[in-house]
Amino acid sequence: MTNPTLRPFLGLFVGLAVLGLPMAESAEPRSSSTVGMPAKIDQIVIPGTELEAAPIEDRRTPVVLRIAATYPHGSAFRYDLVYYGLEPGDYDLRSYLRRKDGSPLGDIPPITVTVSPLLAPGQIMPHSPPLEPSPRMGGYRFLIAVGASLWLAGLTYILMRGRRRASLAAAASDRPVTLADRLRPLVAEAMAGTLGEEKQAELERLLIGHWRDRLGLGDERPAVAMSAMRAHPEAGPLLRRLEDWLHRPEAERRVRGDELADILRPYLELADEPKADEAATASAGGEAR
Repeated sequence: MTNPTLRPFLGLFVGLAVLGLPMAESAEPRSSSTVGMPAKIDQIVIPGTELEAAPIEDRRTPVVLRIAATYPHGSAFRYDLVYYGLEPGDYDLRSYLRRKDGSPLGDIPPITVTVSPLLAPGQIMPHSPPLEPSPRMGGYRFLIAVGASLWLAGLTYILMRGRRRASLAAAASDRPVTLADRLRPLVAEAMAGTLGEEKQAELERLLIGHWRDRLGLGDERPAVAMSAMRAHPEAGPLLRRLEDWLHRPEAERRVRGDELADILRPYLELADEPKADEAATASAGGEAR
């Protein structure tokens, strides 16, 4: 039988014991897990100011701890802790906590956890497979060598092709421009009706120079040369039509475009001549004007 006078104190003692269960020290661990597997401790009351997980300064630390949630609990705090172990053994999570205000931890009950190994006792962890060199054919170095060879071959082809084009362009530029080279584009523009005034005068000079050289009149005076060309059955009609077209605007409407095209068309296929006496051409053109 319990003394009636002690019953209120007995009830108070039991209530305090029940409320303080999470803080009571016990030989049994509060939680257990295996290596690498996270575990959780819910609603653990720890007296004192608020705690936080201590920063990890050594990467070889065997336990990683974080605080999932914090709740006020009177003058203390209630925590949800999450941890996982990297090495098997028994650990006290107090070593991985600190006060936010920098004060010492004080007299905190131990928070013991057990981390078990993944393999059962007596089992041997298998060795890592040995690293063997990859085969030579089809390996990374082989692919690099093939790619470099193709790149060098392409670069060589581009350089050789560029040099060949440069040599062809140089050869073309070294060839002297003939009278035929200068006549063809001017004749084509005249037949198309797009020849400007400056090019019209150049066309006239070149055609006069062409016929002067063709008829062997290079050494004759300009007036004598022009008279001989006007009397020629092929050069005469051309020169008269050119004079009407270029120097007699009132007669321009009598020179039809198709007629002028027929007269100039043979000069599109004019063969290259060994040289053109440009000085004689210019003087002949000046005399004609």
